[in-house]
Amino acid sequence: MPKYVALLRAINVGGHTVKMDYLRSLFAAIGFSNVETFIASVNVIFDSKSKDGPALERKIEKHLQATLGYEVKTFVRAISELAAVADYKPFSESELNAHTLYVGFVADKPSDQSTQKLLSFNCEVDDLHVHGREVFWLCRAKMMSDSKFSGALAEKILGLQATFRNSTTVKKIAAKYR
Repeated sequence: MPKYVALLRAINVGGHTVKMDYLRSLFAAIGFSNVETFIASVNVIFDSKSKDGPALERKIEKHLQATLGYEVKTFVRAISELAAVADYKPFSESELNAHTLYVGFVADKPSDQSTQKLLSFNCEVDDLHVHGREVFWLCRAKMMSDSKFSGALAEKILGLQATFRNSTTVKKIAAKYR
């Protein structure tokens, strides 16, 4: 049975708090098995007979909206897809070792036009790269607040909702479940 990770956006922010055991029960209630959360965050790993990622996203979003009372944008990747994201090297090893890399997950591959617009934000502090349904953001600032780029800006430019994770988290999930 295929194993997936659901990367949830904005579930434990803005006054909305969901305990991880309750979140796991919500996923089990819609028929997923071997449900786990990873590092007390909003990354839910589960098994499903379905091989249709977009259908899984819609199913999870609908159930979370109905039970929690607010929209929770969901991005589903098969563990094999997440492993490929974790292994992908959009920047040199020296850059990756010296700075923080974030991975933005979107539901669909961004258009060429929005990708070019996003890449126009490359500068001394921020370096962006798009590969498939992921946006890679190398942040050279000591603090994210020193950057002019953000996940919200990425969403605006791409016209797509996104959720960002530190690449360390992505690598840890991939290593544990591949």
